[in-house]
Amino acid sequence: MRWDALFADMEAQLDAVAAADRVAEVADRTRAERATVELADRLRSGLGRPVLVALRNGRTVEGSLVDVGAAWLLVADGARQHLVPASAVDAVEGADVVAAPRAGESVRRLGLGHALRALARDRRLVQVETSGGVVLGRVDTVGADHLDVGVADPATWRPTGRRRTVPFTALLRVGEV
Repeated sequence: MRWDALFADMEAQLDAVAAADRVAEVADRTRAERATVELADRLRSGLGRPVLVALRNGRTVEGSLVDVGAAWLLVADGARQHLVPASAVDAVEGADVVAAPRAGESVRRLGLGHALRALARDRRLVQVETSGGVVLGRVDTVGADHLDVGVADPATWRPTGRRRTVPFTALLRVGEV
């Protein structure tokens, strides 16, 4: 009888060690998987949800998350939309904990330039925000790493004839007026 108890105790100990190993392995795999998740994938899983995006200059953009690209996110506050370069984001409140499946290669290639070219094509009046301030105008052309804004008069919204060239690295937000 004592042998049965001894073997039962040893078997229980082995089962406990095996269970602890499984728990540790699951935790390790979970951490390893989370380490591969990009912010864009987490944001993409929360499309349509409210977010507050803190920009590098301390200002915020608050609204509903409309779209997420490889290097940008689009936030709507009512009827206006704001294109925010990912490099301008200091923090995001409202990001989903769960990540969406990774975007296809075509979505990942749609960089900031693609989104800005759509604004140039539509000739919408926008506010271009950098750390130096906000300029009102229309996106005229988009290069590989910069955009040209045809500056508009804030009082009349008419073109002034001036053009401002803004490097992508300086952009904080491009918002509809």
